[in-house]
Amino acid sequence: MARSQGAQMKAVAAIVQSWQWRKVTVIYEDTASSINGIFPHLIDALQELEVDVDYYLPLQAFPPCSVHEKLGDLRRRQSRVFIVHTSSELAINVFMEAKRLRMMKKEFVWITTESISNFIGSFNSSTISVMQGVLGVMGFSAFHGQMQYKNFSKRFKAKFQSVYPTQKYVEPGNSALNAYDAVYTAVLAIEGKQNPKSLAYNLINNTSVDGQKLLARILESKFIGLSGEVIFKGGTLAPSTIFQIVNVIGKSSLKLGFWSEGLGFSMKIDKGSRYSKSMNILGQVNWPGRASTVPRGWAVATKTNRLRIGVPGHNTFKGFVNVTYEHPGGQPIVTGLSIDVFKAVVRSLPYNLLYDFFPYNGTYDSLVQEISLTTFDAVVGDTTIVANRCAYAEFSQPYSDSGLQLLLYTKSKTSATRAWLFMKPFSTSTWISTAVVNLYSGFVVWYIERQTNRDFEGSWLKQCGTIIWLAFTTLFTSLQGDKLHSNLSRMAAVVWLFVALALTSSYTASLTSLLTIQNLDLPVTNVETLRRTGAKVGCNGNSFVVKYLEKVLKFEPQNIEKIYVEDNYPEALKSGKIAAAFLEVPYIKVLLAKNCNGYTAGESFKVGGFGFVFPKGDPLLSDISQGVLDVSESGTLLTLENSMLKSYKCSQSEDDVDYSLGFDSFWGLFAITAGASTLALLLYLFPCGIPKWPIFSSKVFIETESEHEMHNLPATYVSPQHDPDQDENGLFRAEMKNR
Repeated sequence: MARSQGAQMKAVAAIVQSWQWRKVTVIYEDTASSINGIFPHLIDALQELEVDVDYYLPLQAFPPCSVHEKLGDLRRRQSRVFIVHTSSELAINVFMEAKRLRMMKKEFVWITTESISNFIGSFNSSTISVMQGVLGVMGFSAFHGQMQYKNFSKRFKAKFQSVYPTQKYVEPGNSALNAYDAVYTAVLAIEGKQNPKSLAYNLINNTSVDGQKLLARILESKFIGLSGEVIFKGGTLAPSTIFQIVNVIGKSSLKLGFWSEGLGFSMKIDKGSRYSKSMNILGQVNWPGRASTVPRGWAVATKTNRLRIGVPGHNTFKGFVNVTYEHPGGQPIVTGLSIDVFKAVVRSLPYNLLYDFFPYNGTYDSLVQEISLTTFDAVVGDTTIVANRCAYAEFSQPYSDSGLQLLLYTKSKTSATRAWLFMKPFSTSTWISTAVVNLYSGFVVWYIERQTNRDFEGSWLKQCGTIIWLAFTTLFTSLQGDKLHSNLSRMAAVVWLFVALALTSSYTASLTSLLTIQNLDLPVTNVETLRRTGAKVGCNGNSFVVKYLEKVLKFEPQNIEKIYVEDNYPEALKSGKIAAAFLEVPYIKVLLAKNCNGYTAGESFKVGGFGFVFPKGDPLLSDISQGVLDVSESGTLLTLENSMLKSYKCSQSEDDVDYSLGFDSFWGLFAITAGASTLALLLYLFPCGIPKWPIFSSKVFIETESEHEMHNLPATYVSPQHDPDQDENGLFRAEMKNR
């Protein structure tokens, strides 16, 4: 006749989950029925709602145990939510001792199961006075209002008053009703009838019934009893699905409402009743200490019970966590961005949180595992949120940028490389082709125009110079078509000018692009190339990145260089010991702030940011996560990060980089121009046997389209009004002086 306790434990778990308590302590009577009949259901119900059991406290009624001492141990633990499942006699002793230990005041929560709640009505006033604020789960029968129960209650009251005339009458509890139904079920099975005429007659005049036959009849029973429907499923009595929620207030208990399996809490269980997963639907709860606010459910660390917080003892990046000592063996002094952020989060909490830092010399993975071993109450540092660590602990909201990124070294261009940058827009074949095409086009125009254009006349040296001049000046100035007299030469010149325009435009665009990206001469920028070429890569030897490179990015272990000192990264990259470094984004920011010249960030990968670590189900975690969001949204986090980055002295920041084109970019061109001019001057001054041609000393008359300008006018000259068509060459001619 024992009903399954599964539904009752779900009701208890629903109360815990309704107020968002994450940890509970179970106080139970050390009997087989508690261990086998309660624990499996209670643990399953709590785990389903993500509630952890912080501690199990077994008590024994016989021989009497030291309840006072054991409750004192509970008082020193963090959890303040207690689920009590004992006999009513042992429960009275528990609450009396809890009152003496000041555990029935604010911030404490007590929840009792049916084994206690069903007997609250029979407790005396002194017991009720120490149980103020207790919540209880009580059995409920939907048939209490029916005639069958009323008849029983009337007969029970008469019997009670005749046996105990001096005592106050108490309604029969659920245990009494269950006992009555058990006897009633047995009588029906013995008689093989559904409705025996007389219970006493059947008990006195029963005949011997075979055990197996009796059991079969019992399991076939189906009727409405005083405690509810009596029906057996799978060899056991069908469990109750509805329970009352009671609250001890004043001189008795107040019935707050009901909990129904699969539906939740409700004020009534009538058709059309409103259900909710939250107990708020039941109205105000009277908590221990007459508190009207919902208890937090866990204790804040005190002077005698400060939080033990583990921090990385030997951190690669000291800007995040740096452990120093005033003297060997002294107290540790812990500083850094992670510590500053945690302190800011603690200051944002609505209560005072006391803690101490304890350095840990080991890997980050092992540091997180110490949480599950209860070595530390939390871990604060630059601890990355990754999946495998979540098996041992839980993380707060991240307080840093997330991601794993490549750090690369960019080789700076030497002055020699920059000096000949103007040659880069065209390949060698293009330069040669351009020279050949220009010379050929100049030759064609000269050849066609040489008979009619006096400018193309003269010695062979002059005509060669004219061809070269004509070929290359076209790249920079347009050839004046009115000085060409042949349509064929004009046609060639038009095409030539178009090609020249395309060449100069392309050259300008290409040179501009090269000048813009010349400082971004990256070596290897992607993981595929690094992996294919077998290049060495570096990472923090204490972090998760080592396994990430091996298992996710598929790097060979021998190609992974473990680095434990922050300043070794730039040196390894610059020397070529490693081709790239894989680091979390916050570390990349620090290295770029300290080494801004020649280093850049490359490809990135999605991983978690830095977070604070707490035990699974720790009630403090939600407050810390809320604090991280508050610190971030208020701008405090950004201020702390900027303060750290600005503290690093960099020889050249990004804003100070000079992108102007200096002499080193063009000294090659300057050298060529100066060399050509110098050569021309030397040839002019020292002809070396080359006769000084008359043209070099001649003074000419020049006529423009707009006006006439005369410079050192010769003795005779052609009149401006002279008809060019009547001239034998069709041109205005300038007479040479002394010709």
